Amino acid sequence: MEVKFCENNFSFGTEEVAKALKEKYENIEVSIEGCLGYCGDCAVGPYALVDDEMIQADTADELLKKIEDKL
Repeated sequence: MEVKFCENNFSFGTEEVAKALKEKYENIEVSIEGCLGYCGDCAVGPYALVDDEMIQADTADELLKKIEDKL
C-alpha cells in the first residue's frame, strides 16, 4: 500500500498522520510530495492518496482512521 501526502496540506495536521503511519506500519510506503495536484481539495481539509484513491476527512484523526480502515 502506498499513501501520499501533500506538504501544503500539513496545516490540517496531515504531517502527524504521515508520522503515525510510518511508525505503526512497516509495510506501508508513505511519501510526502510538494504538490499532488488536488489544490481545491487541499485548501479545504485533510486528505491523502491511498493507492491513488483520494481519501478526505473533516479532521486529521478521522483521516488516519479512514486510512487504517483500508488496511
